[in-house]
Amino acid sequence: MAESTGSKKRWLPLEANPDVMNQFLWGLGVPPNEAECCDVYGLDEELLEMVPKPVLAVLFLYPLTSQSEEERMKQDKETKVQDPSSTVYYMKQTVGNACGTIGLLHAIGNITSQIKLTEGSFLDKFFKSTSSMDPMQRALFLENDREMEVAHSVAATAGDTEATDDVNTHFICFSCVDGQLYELDGRRAGPITHGASSPNSLLKDAATVIKKIIEKNPDSINFNVIAISKNV
Repeated sequence: MAESTGSKKRWLPLEANPDVMNQFLWGLGVPPNEAECCDVYGLDEELLEMVPKPVLAVLFLYPLTSQSEEERMKQDKETKVQDPSSTVYYMKQTVGNACGTIGLLHAIGNITSQIKLTEGSFLDKFFKSTSSMDPMQRALFLENDREMEVAHSVAATAGDTEATDDVNTHFICFSCVDGQLYELDGRRAGPITHGASSPNSLLKDAATVIKKIIEKNPDSINFNVIAISKNV
């Protein structure tokens, strides 16, 4: 969460709290009857079955360690920079601690055909304005958007824990686009694909990847998984 690329601007981090994220998204233009965030209490099949379906996206909060950073840099060397014409909505992160908001934008940006945003709302205008931009242009557009900065600040101070910008955890998003599972992280060179997926298997497929990340950090408990589910 603490790291960004290219800007000295820093926001307070968003808490991994579905209630906070719901108020944030609903206030920006996701109608409550369209989608909502909910906790994923565990990655075992029984606990995954408890998550409301269909799942549209998965957010994962994990600790930044020397090992995770080393692996990220290694993967970046093998990741192609995204073509702006790609069907995957992806943006870079230039604001420190904005990873929670970037994760939510990645989530919503890749499901605009599956949910109906409130016309004229912030998110409706944001995605229409940035649809033809490249990932860095989207990042700079967000960085200079005062309305989003204020909304993020309100959400960041609405959690159960006292907001501080001294954190060492990071949000990423998992989305299914064109039959592929994508890991979307604004600090990377571009989206990472984890193979075939589908709307029905998104949660399970994301859980498989998340388990591997957790296994590599056996000494940490700072993990959190949140699903964005469609209200039906």
